[in-house]
Amino acid sequence: MAKLTLIRGLPGSGKSTLAKTLSGHHLEADMFFVDQQGEYQFDLERLPAAHLWCQQQTERLLAEGKDVVVSNTFVRRWEMKPYQQLATKYRAELQVVVCSGNYPNVHGVSTTTIEKMRRRWQS
Repeated sequence: MAKLTLIRGLPGSGKSTLAKTLSGHHLEADMFFVDQQGEYQFDLERLPAAHLWCQQQTERLLAEGKDVVVSNTFVRRWEMKPYQQLATKYRAELQVVVCSGNYPNVHGVSTTTIEKMRRRWQS
């Protein structure tokens, strides 16, 4: 049985670091914004496409019976729903892990944005 692990938390909470220690294919929406030269080029207008890409990659891997680790902020509970549906569809074990560390975030998300996300956080 495949396993789908969702890692949620604010930017700088340790999601990506934790994901890299777990077995399974690591995915996150931010990977969509890495160009051919390996440079991160975030574009807010393309964020919905990035999340769709992440969900599609997750589905492809689960369909192949592979373990997947997705590390996204998942600030609101509904943001996990497409992944929960994929776990059900492919009969994958689902685990949700919350990271609450406080490290420098690697994508330069502003303190103001992180505070807005903190106020919107759903446990």
